[in-house]
Amino acid sequence: MTTQKTNEGNVVESGVVAGNTYDKYGSANPVARFLMSRFLHGVNSMISSVKPENIHEIGCGEGHLSRILCQYNVPIQASDFSTKIIDIAQSETNRQQCSINWKVASVYELTPEEDAAHLIVCCEVLEHLPDPQKALEILSGLASPYLVISVPREPLWRCLNLLRGKYISDWGNTPGHLNHWNKKAFIRLVGHYFDIMRIESPLPWTILLCQRRPETQI
Repeated sequence: MTTQKTNEGNVVESGVVAGNTYDKYGSANPVARFLMSRFLHGVNSMISSVKPENIHEIGCGEGHLSRILCQYNVPIQASDFSTKIIDIAQSETNRQQCSINWKVASVYELTPEEDAAHLIVCCEVLEHLPDPQKALEILSGLASPYLVISVPREPLWRCLNLLRGKYISDWGNTPGHLNHWNKKAFIRLVGHYFDIMRIESPLPWTILLCQRRPETQI
């Protein structure tokens, strides 16, 4: 698996942009920090409501959200397709003494026998995947029974990128984003695979709390 960096400093592994192209979790920009605080409030509110027994974050990137999930004091697994990104995540987490079981694997390689969890968290992942329908099918076999999933809300996401002067030549599309959904389209897509229990729309994301349907449970 080959790893390189773009001129913008993004990690590219096997031709795929890995991790975060923009450190939204660590940004000093007050607007970005406000937006992230609302995003995390929505995610944490959903997670708290299901009282998870264990958590698997899929597509964990550099592990920012996985480390936040340590507050729930339950077993946590975190996976990502990129060896380089998992190395970064593990290094940062070791400094914070947060116990997480890291795994290098793409969502397409995960199995219920090894990777199922009471709560699956999959935030900011589907927009990067060449086959999101296949990924949702796999997630439906891993969620036992809950899933928290989010994507950027389009076209708002690209508009905000343009307003901050980013990715102008690509009409504001973040590098590595292959799929684009508005709120209704994303709800409709996920609804083919899960029962949707709750919807949050903190600017500029759509976040869903879902439950696997009884006929797909292990």
